[in-house]
Amino acid sequence: MNAAKPRYQQLKELIIERISSGELRPSDRVPSEHELVETTGVSRMTANRALRELNIEGYVERIAGRGTFVADFKAVSHPLEVKNIADEITERGHQHSAQVLCLQTVDADDNLAARLRVQVGAPVFYVRVVHLENELPIQLEDRYVLPEFFPEFMQQDFSQQTPSAYLTSIAPMQEAEQVLRAEMINAEICHALQVDEEEPFLVVTRRTWASARPVTFASLYHPGSRFELTGHFVPPGMEKTNGAPVAQRNETHEHK
Repeated sequence: MNAAKPRYQQLKELIIERISSGELRPSDRVPSEHELVETTGVSRMTANRALRELNIEGYVERIAGRGTFVADFKAVSHPLEVKNIADEITERGHQHSAQVLCLQTVDADDNLAARLRVQVGAPVFYVRVVHLENELPIQLEDRYVLPEFFPEFMQQDFSQQTPSAYLTSIAPMQEAEQVLRAEMINAEICHALQVDEEEPFLVVTRRTWASARPVTFASLYHPGSRFELTGHFVPPGMEKTNGAPVAQRNETHEHK
């Protein structure tokens, strides 16, 4: 362990690294305080503090009488949960399919370097995918990924598994930041989604973290005529009703 950092912090980072690498997956048991003392040589107090802070930060869940387990991470940016678009389409009883338009390594420009906190010119993996619901294009995904976190990214078939599903399986999400805005989009994206160039778009930009740093940045383009946002908010202390949403469109709901 690095003597420059407090022992509890070093132990936290060691456990986070095991989670991010996939060695420990959601619902896996995390070593107990006693086991950490035995294997790392830290004090019982240090092990307790590390596990307690990991629990507070959402990495693990401590269950009385059972032990400590890797949390099933779910990042939320109100009013949307960050979910796999293929899962949402399947939940609606529809068929998801995908077309990979580009998969390559690119050099980070100023904007991308700032978002992913890398040097300008650093190599970054890039994928462009069109997602379809019942063969209708509903989302174009532009995604940039840090190679050191996902070294086998370029070998994946993203027509069979979404980038989101693959990335989550490798490194559980720690947190997410997303911004929604309305835009008019260039002809290339309009053509890929088979809409007129006058079509208004809703664009979601999303940056996600793992192991305490941003590891992927995505722009998700949705044609306005095929997409809407829906949310259901229940104030603290109030019970959720069983009623259906006030407004619900048949052709599409909320895509992420």
